[in-house]
Amino acid sequence: MPAPIADAGGDWKFCLKNVQCRTFLERGPIMHIGGYFIDNPIALAPMAGITDKPFRRLCRDFGAGWAVCEMLASDPTLRNTKKTLHRSDFADEGGIVAVQIAGSDPQQMADAARYNVSLGAQLIDINMGCPAKKVCNVQAGSALMQNEPLVAAILEAVVKAAGVPVTLKTRLGWHDDHKNLPVIAKIAEDCGIAALAVHGRTRTQMYKGEARYELIAETKCRLNIPVWVNGDITSPQKAQTVLKQTAADGIMIGRGAQGRPWFFRDLKHYAEHGVLPPALSLAECAAAILNHIRAIHAFYGDSAGVRIARKHIGWYIGEMPDGEQTRRDINRLDSAAAQYDTLAGYLERVAGKTDGWACAYRQNAV
Repeated sequence: MPAPIADAGGDWKFCLKNVQCRTFLERGPIMHIGGYFIDNPIALAPMAGITDKPFRRLCRDFGAGWAVCEMLASDPTLRNTKKTLHRSDFADEGGIVAVQIAGSDPQQMADAARYNVSLGAQLIDINMGCPAKKVCNVQAGSALMQNEPLVAAILEAVVKAAGVPVTLKTRLGWHDDHKNLPVIAKIAEDCGIAALAVHGRTRTQMYKGEARYELIAETKCRLNIPVWVNGDITSPQKAQTVLKQTAADGIMIGRGAQGRPWFFRDLKHYAEHGVLPPALSLAECAAAILNHIRAIHAFYGDSAGVRIARKHIGWYIGEMPDGEQTRRDINRLDSAAAQYDTLAGYLERVAGKTDGWACAYRQNAV
């Protein structure tokens, strides 16, 4: 196991203040991950059941420069399930194929990395941030942060097996009395991890309270690999503030993209120009919404597509006039054509009554 990181005292604050306290707007959007050059480090976080191929494509179209596929279990007995086969469909990805794997057995994780690379993965991401009980109960996800020797064993095994760059997504720690992000990050760098993404909460917090960035800043200044910061990025202005606070190389958006994939357009424009872009009209947003729902139906088929589209429709229209009632009405439909036509009719009616809704930032988005 690599040696734990030494206590640097207050040195990291000097580093942050005097060396790297610039956003990528000021220093130029440059990130290297292995042999890959990332000129737009605004990333879509992997979210199981959400960031499937249709949603990744949509977010890329709106300006996401990096998108990681949904979490895949390392258990080989799950490889041929319908869910896994959909998640393992990397054809026509439209960007670097980055695949996230989860598990707690070093050999299984190494085998999963090799397997996904054989299917077309160009980068492997290791999940050490998922707080879900069913994941943590098998000592995977953020539960791994409680076992630093196991972390080292998994990272070493995956890096050795993958043959492609390997990244890691994690949290501040298991709980407030065990915030060991700096130790985990140093282990990761020593094991050959190419980049790190950090959500600014502990596992115990889940998604409650506010994201905290000081430990991410401390960790970033001790590393020589790129770092994405994640959590409570609710506006382009907040994104730039957090980048300055942490000296991170990029930002990663998770739940903040639910129901507003156009958020990436605003983040990218603000990062490049320092001002917000002209607001999209509701008609423009409606076109994107309908294209997304159509893509879901095409990717999954009518039956599964209708079920999967429901949550996205809820996120899209929940804050529109009469949106909650319309969501309930649409959820009763089991036909793809009826779902699409009802949504299209609703969006057309709303567009005729009001505009300006589309770019209202949801303050609870993370």
